[in-house]
Amino acid sequence: MMSRKKKVGDVQSDQWVLIAPETLKDDAKKPSGKTLFAKLRSPLTEKGAMYLFINSGQQICEVKAFKEENRSWFIGQTVQQDGRLLYTTPVDALFLVIYYLIKADKEQGKFQPVEQIVVDEEFPSCNLLLQCTQVEKSLHHVTEEKEICSKKFYKYSKEKTLAWLKKKVDQTVKVLKNSDVCVGGGVQSASFVRNKQGSDVKEEDYLRYAHGLISEYIPEELHTELSQYLNLPDISSPTPEPPPKKRKMSDKPVEAEEDYTKFNSSSTKKANSKMTAAQKSLAKVDKSGMKNISSFFSPKGKSTK
Repeated sequence: MMSRKKKVGDVQSDQWVLIAPETLKDDAKKPSGKTLFAKLRSPLTEKGAMYLFINSGQQICEVKAFKEENRSWFIGQTVQQDGRLLYTTPVDALFLVIYYLIKADKEQGKFQPVEQIVVDEEFPSCNLLLQCTQVEKSLHHVTEEKEICSKKFYKYSKEKTLAWLKKKVDQTVKVLKNSDVCVGGGVQSASFVRNKQGSDVKEEDYLRYAHGLISEYIPEELHTELSQYLNLPDISSPTPEPPPKKRKMSDKPVEAEEDYTKFNSSSTKKANSKMTAAQKSLAKVDKSGMKNISSFFSPKGKSTK
């Protein structure tokens, strides 16, 4: 739990309820300055998002909030009106750097020192990313490097980045399988109904699900390129339907392929094709006194007393 600035007129300090890694436990009791919140640019939305730097950037977590209406917290003898539940999820800092690498490559297209690449006037805290040892060790996965006079220069590499992201997707697929996470067609209702995969789940389902998770942390254009790199079929284009004669049974509602309302006319039309012998015999039957089949489904009139 973390306190924030006390508002004027408040009797109690405003607080947050935060779920964080165990490594934050000691620092939460006695702040050391090694843990801080920072607002950085989201690589997907390009808008501001909150991140938590733990132990001087040794670990970075994305901060998200779960909010429901009319929710509050009982904290000690007080009531916390802000009922949001904040939770943190670890994130690879390199995801946040890729955005700036792509941007610099479009604008300059040349090798540059990383401190000249990761620059953002709107979110100046982005320089905290350069203090992460993880970023320095991982830059070679997504860039071409040059060293001049003991100084390293970097340039974005799309080929190396896609290969690195594919490894991330493959690792995610492995975790999904080991954790029995539902990824098939019933995934929307599977959260509270079942925890076992159906027999209809394919490898492509895992791949597409993992691709969706990774895409939450990369720019939109890279999301499309990664999909093509993984050879994922484009689900936006419908699959051609088989010929009507070969169509299989389905539990989905059958939709009319023809406008049958054009036959709803009081006038009788002559048929273009010749009548069969059975149709001719049926036409000769005396229909006097017979009721039309629609009369059996018409509403009954009220009985008169």
